[in-house]
Amino acid sequence: MKYILLTFLSCIIICCNNHQISPNPKIHIYDQSIETIINVSSEIEVLADSIALPEGPVWDDHSKSLLFVDIINNKVLKWNEQNGVVDYIMPSGNTGYAPNLGEGILGANGLSLNNEGDLILCQHGDRRIAITKNVNSNTPVFSTLIDNYQGKRLNSPNDITISRNGSIYFTDPPFAFFDLTSYSFVETEMRELDFNGVFKFNPESNELDLISRNIEVPNGLALSPDEKFLYVNKMGNPFSLAPPKIIKIDLNNMKSETFFDGSELLENLEGNYDGMKVHSSGNIFTSGPGGLLVISPKGKLLARIDFGHITNCAFDKNEDYLYATGFVSNPKLFRIKLSEKY
Repeated sequence: MKYILLTFLSCIIICCNNHQISPNPKIHIYDQSIETIINVSSEIEVLADSIALPEGPVWDDHSKSLLFVDIINNKVLKWNEQNGVVDYIMPSGNTGYAPNLGEGILGANGLSLNNEGDLILCQHGDRRIAITKNVNSNTPVFSTLIDNYQGKRLNSPNDITISRNGSIYFTDPPFAFFDLTSYSFVETEMRELDFNGVFKFNPESNELDLISRNIEVPNGLALSPDEKFLYVNKMGNPFSLAPPKIIKIDLNNMKSETFFDGSELLENLEGNYDGMKVHSSGNIFTSGPGGLLVISPKGKLLARIDFGHITNCAFDKNEDYLYATGFVSNPKLFRIKLSEKY
């Protein structure tokens, strides 16, 4: 009887252990070195759904919360373990400050926090980079950081990353002039710039420098950990006829090169090169065909996490969790726990 009981307990332990180490079929590993960062058995959690167009996630460590936006409904949302998802700041990106189409994807998009904890927003509808207090409000007060280049109003700042010295890098595609009915950009006299730029803004000197005007539809961007390189996602179909890719810009000489193409992924997988973040290891976590791609600093595809079609991603402060926002066909907020070995 004792032998039978011990055998039974051993089987339970083995089964439990096997369950714990079973790989998640939605995590595709192409290079085992990434398993020091990604736990292949982690489950994808759905934290929220029924959000029209979630984007712009950023971790607010002060409140232990994720801030993100619903672009179509013109608001910033807030998620944490205690309260789930709640409305946080409304309106977020379309207050009547600038002319636009009057409808479409006009709310805020990319978000970031400065050293004082204030919220910096890429505002599609208001066509500017603005700042506001990081507090719940239905009547937020926005201050303009930058709204023009050489006297011409910006298109619609889309995504943002901030360097350690406070410089703000952002992309400026024309999504203030995107028609959701025809799913295409609209030609209009309201648009003053004849290019889509990647910019660097210095809040202290109030200087705006053009980094690139040659990326057709620039979207997500992120700095390498040493801040020597800027990665920029170039969107493809339906926003551009040119193929999507990730561009790498050397900030010492401003030379750019294709960092990652991955066109073959588009043959069988849905998604676009949209938002991105760089892990402290230097690996790039970016939305792309088939969900989220993890790419080494040398441009090698290391892994893919199948969230479905997503728009962007973010880490918490200690990089314990990865958060992802879904596209309109997949309007959810996701989370997955990363490896504890890293």
